[in-house]
Amino acid sequence: MDYILDFHDIDRTSLSMVGGKGANLGELSQAGFLVPPGFCVTTAGYKRLIQGKEELYDMVRQLDQLSTDQFEEIQRLGQSIRDYILNLEVPEPLYSAIMISWENTGKEHTYAIRSSATAEDLPHASFAGQQDSFLNVKGEEQLVESIQKCWASLFTDRAIVYRAQNGFDHRSVFLSIVVQRMIRPEVSGIMFTADPVSGHRHTVSIDVGFGLGEALVSGEVTADLYKVRDGQITDKKIAKKEKGIFPLPGGGTEMKPLPVEQQDQPALNDARALELANLGKQIEEHYGTEQDIEWSLEEGQLYILQSRPITSLFPIPASDDNKYRIYFSLGHKQMMTDYMKPLGLSLFQTLIPSVKEGGENLLTNAGGRLFVNYSYLLYMKSVQKQLKQKTYIDLDLRALQNVVLSEEFEKRIPKRGNKKKVVQLYIKPIWRIMGKAIPRTIASIYFENPTLALQRAYANFHEDIHRFQQKMKQYDHAERIRLIKEHARHDLFQSLTNPVAYTFVGMITFSRIQRCVKKWLGEDVNPAIHQSQPGNITSEIGMKIGDLAEAARPYPEVVEYLHKANDETFVQDLKSVEGGEVFLTSLHSFMANFGMRASGEIDITRVRWHEAPTMLVPSILSHMRNNAPNEHHEKFAHGEQEARETIQALLERVKTRRSPRKAKKLSRLLTVYRHTVGIRELPKYVIVCYFDVYRRVILEEAKYLVQRGDLYQETDIYYLTLDELIVLLEKGSEETVSSIPDRKNHEKRYRTLMPPSVMSSDGEIFSAVNQDQESANVLVGTPVSAGVVEGTVKVVRSLEEGELNKGDILVAPYTDPGWTPLFSSAKALITEVGGTMTHGSVVARENGIPAVVSVENATKILKDDQMIRVDGTGGFVEILDDEIDNAK
Repeated sequence: MDYILDFHDIDRTSLSMVGGKGANLGELSQAGFLVPPGFCVTTAGYKRLIQGKEELYDMVRQLDQLSTDQFEEIQRLGQSIRDYILNLEVPEPLYSAIMISWENTGKEHTYAIRSSATAEDLPHASFAGQQDSFLNVKGEEQLVESIQKCWASLFTDRAIVYRAQNGFDHRSVFLSIVVQRMIRPEVSGIMFTADPVSGHRHTVSIDVGFGLGEALVSGEVTADLYKVRDGQITDKKIAKKEKGIFPLPGGGTEMKPLPVEQQDQPALNDARALELANLGKQIEEHYGTEQDIEWSLEEGQLYILQSRPITSLFPIPASDDNKYRIYFSLGHKQMMTDYMKPLGLSLFQTLIPSVKEGGENLLTNAGGRLFVNYSYLLYMKSVQKQLKQKTYIDLDLRALQNVVLSEEFEKRIPKRGNKKKVVQLYIKPIWRIMGKAIPRTIASIYFENPTLALQRAYANFHEDIHRFQQKMKQYDHAERIRLIKEHARHDLFQSLTNPVAYTFVGMITFSRIQRCVKKWLGEDVNPAIHQSQPGNITSEIGMKIGDLAEAARPYPEVVEYLHKANDETFVQDLKSVEGGEVFLTSLHSFMANFGMRASGEIDITRVRWHEAPTMLVPSILSHMRNNAPNEHHEKFAHGEQEARETIQALLERVKTRRSPRKAKKLSRLLTVYRHTVGIRELPKYVIVCYFDVYRRVILEEAKYLVQRGDLYQETDIYYLTLDELIVLLEKGSEETVSSIPDRKNHEKRYRTLMPPSVMSSDGEIFSAVNQDQESANVLVGTPVSAGVVEGTVKVVRSLEEGELNKGDILVAPYTDPGWTPLFSSAKALITEVGGTMTHGSVVARENGIPAVVSVENATKILKDDQMIRVDGTGGFVEILDDEIDNAK
């Protein structure tokens, strides 16, 4: 059995034997890069060490039963396992093999002893720093002791938690030990072959300091920074380097101060920085992906100590050429930045109008998110001029402004805009929706009775969806999926004509109201006119959730059951308690109208409320806890009254200060606005209703494919595109099914990444935050609902954990209609994405609460119970009781 492998006997296929770090060192050595010599104690050695140790196996089994929030128990068990491993005697065959390799490599040298787990330095999870390393190890005793400590470090608290968070079974991860000859470098550092901050794939970022690189890795010293692009140093920052880590003669290391005259000196000259960047790009080319490289310089020679994939970079949309493109995240406008599985992406790309010609497409995807190709719009000189000259409150527009102001954009874009492409990619798809909606929009603003707007918006919708459901029953298997594709690509947009028309009516009339009020009275529109809008389906969801709470409130047994409800027996259990039938009657009515909704509902793979009614329970209980009986209806009526009084007072001022004719004109605009603004939520409701029909059909086909033996489980269908599903249903496809495990691994990696709102085809992320506006306790975002309040933070990352107390400030990654029930308890809203007309912004204005959106990393920076001030007028969030921590 191979207990030992020399670096030259290892390559990237040796992962199961030597772990990620060992495999990378072997691969680098075999590829001819200069790596200090060494060997690996393989996972076979670790398995031999623990062979037959039932007590250890039992402790690891116990560990697998723990969740990451049981930290005290993790600490206790982890310590017990580490102590057990440290007290094991190394079996003689293994001990002898280590000694022979050590002597062959040169026992007179000192060594770096590093852990290398089989789940380490992988493309989707780096596991960096989760196990221990020991430097400048000298002599037999230190060598064996360090190796044994590395084995034990497989169960450090941080390694246990990290494995659990990344879905690795503790029993399936094994440890190899890297034994590598130490060099005594003058300088060391870390090199990223893509900029880890901006994401730019052609910028090499180099951190460098004096002595061993561990001082930089641990963050104990400030490093010099070099950035290199296309063979040129584009940025250089020389830090004051007061100390460094250096090897001791007898083994081990020490941190010691540097001579004063050396502290401000560059650790690397420019020529060496360029040489290093070139070497980094060679290593990247060898691996085929961007690398995080540890290196050292000893007596003029560069050594590579480690190379691993950079796992924090958001992937770039694929293209067939090297054209410079700008991509905008659709999820930031749809208020849903979560990972979408292939089926969800496929359906949405079918739904969104797109034109493919010459390799171009309006919509693309990367990292499980959808992006709009804005390139040809931004190539237009008129668009550039508009972006450069205006001052924008909206952070997404400011990010696009930063794009057109960047040197890279100026250098890379075509000299002329391509009007033909603009027509193909943007105007034609928009006209497909707007062409039929424009006559209705004009008629509604000037001629139609506004009180009939909602009725007209819904015209034929219910009949159309029933007709489509009946049509589905006439087909089966592949033909049904083809019908879904055809309907999503063409017929669905016919159903959106009236809802879209009235959506634009609301937007246009409000814009005109703003202009009139500013021109005639010199003031801004009072936000009270937005409150309690008629016909807003999202607000209706909130009201009906309140009605569900009122249906449960009189029955203690129903309330008690809701605290422990489960989906599998939800209906049966409720029927067995007093008041359960009453509550179920209300619930069935609710589900008939809104059961197709869910958090992240634009992704067809998301479970719907009617499939898992317990998703509504936190909102129901929160309503009961925070509202008096019937308070939600009283609050809505009060909002209606306040809106009426505000409008009446506004019209009186216009009539008195300007003229009755102007007051009449404004009255028409306000009446049209009030009766149409709520309809802006209807197009999405229509889409989601059809998505629910699609989803039911697709899940029926999933059940069929499982019965036929093509799929292992029904949810595997989510990892196929619509076209792949058609092929699988028609003739089967082992190739398609075999891709599912890889796609699940991609999901694990990409789900943890936050997509940028704007990025280039070079991977460069364009931010909108003005650093001058930020301070140690202020976050900047886009103001979308006026007002200033103070309160305590409640971070809610998913609707299922959304139990707010009255007066909490809701902090969320995003909100969509599924989140509406939480607004009745919230004092203010902060989200990480969004704009003026996105869901949370509109509902916040309707509820009269301040809101700031596009606050980057808000859910990481802000903490539960923290006291903050939300300025929805200026777009600021001020932390009152603590400074922003390192999450920023």
